[in-house]
Amino acid sequence: MSRFWSAVVHGLTPYVPGEQPKLDNLVKLNTNEHPCGPSPKALAAIRAATGDGLRLYPDPNADALKAALARHHGVQPAQIFVGNGSDEVLAHAFTALLKHERPLWFPDITYSFYPVYCGLYGIAYRSVPLADDFSIRVEDYLPHGNERAGAIIFPNPNAPTGRLLALSEVERIVTGNPEAVVLVDEAYVDFGGDSAVALVERYPNLLVTHTFSKSRSLAGLRVGYAVGNAGLIEALERVKNSFNSYPLDRLAIAGAVASVEDDDYFRASCAKVVATRNKLVADLQALGFEVLPSAANFIFARHPQRDGAELTAELRKRAIIVRHFKAERIDQFMRITIGTDAQCDILVAALREILAG
Repeated sequence: MSRFWSAVVHGLTPYVPGEQPKLDNLVKLNTNEHPCGPSPKALAAIRAATGDGLRLYPDPNADALKAALARHHGVQPAQIFVGNGSDEVLAHAFTALLKHERPLWFPDITYSFYPVYCGLYGIAYRSVPLADDFSIRVEDYLPHGNERAGAIIFPNPNAPTGRLLALSEVERIVTGNPEAVVLVDEAYVDFGGDSAVALVERYPNLLVTHTFSKSRSLAGLRVGYAVGNAGLIEALERVKNSFNSYPLDRLAIAGAVASVEDDDYFRASCAKVVATRNKLVADLQALGFEVLPSAANFIFARHPQRDGAELTAELRKRAIIVRHFKAERIDQFMRITIGTDAQCDILVAALREILAG
């Protein structure tokens, strides 16, 4: 703490990212990274971009990437915004679209960056409790008399629960709040959900964010984007160009374009994660774990007879890292990233040993 800190800094409770431990023979299942590598075409494009051109600034508009994403999603380039990871895209959305007189609404158990951004940007918010089964109840996000949201944000699938809200239910939230921006954070949707991008042409209040860090296995590249009505995208561009005109470097643009264009690899690698997830769920259930339904590249699991923090600590002794949250209602759960088949087999064998001890 320093006497030179601003009042804003004094009041912040920063986001805590997943641990990046440096352990030998580590089985790392704590930060939802993809177990498969990026598209070989993306890697080739990145290598090809490492030439004399790096002395020049990148395209501030990343037009090649916007065009590739527009083709992929069947929208216009003016409906695409790109940024340095979806966290930056979300940060700009909080400033540009989610700060209003009425509070921002989001689930009480969700991506923990949301309240951090509210603190950073001075946004009043309301945490909406999930149901007992950790699902989002649509009715809780609809106006009730004078009680209505200034804006709404939620991940789909939700994090850290992995639970998916059906696209028809997402649409009910959007149509029920025509005067409020509804932001659907789809970091994990490619592992089992239907994207709300299909709805953006019909609803000018809908913004959908995606990341290259999960399903495209490019977490180290830091690329994210939003899809929505051109008016919403213009607001994001105005904030971005008041903050950092060059959020994506030349390597990121080249790799991201190649990744989008390699659709066969993308679909095959996602399918592999889903198959491994299904097997891991069955294996854990056979050990007595309760596993929430997941449409993400992770699962949320607890054992009725064993403490979640204890299990996490025992796994760590065996160089297996999963994520444990101390928050109320979920402190008995472990969030487990879907790794390779071999990594998941090691995890299951270790849990079997721990439970037998």
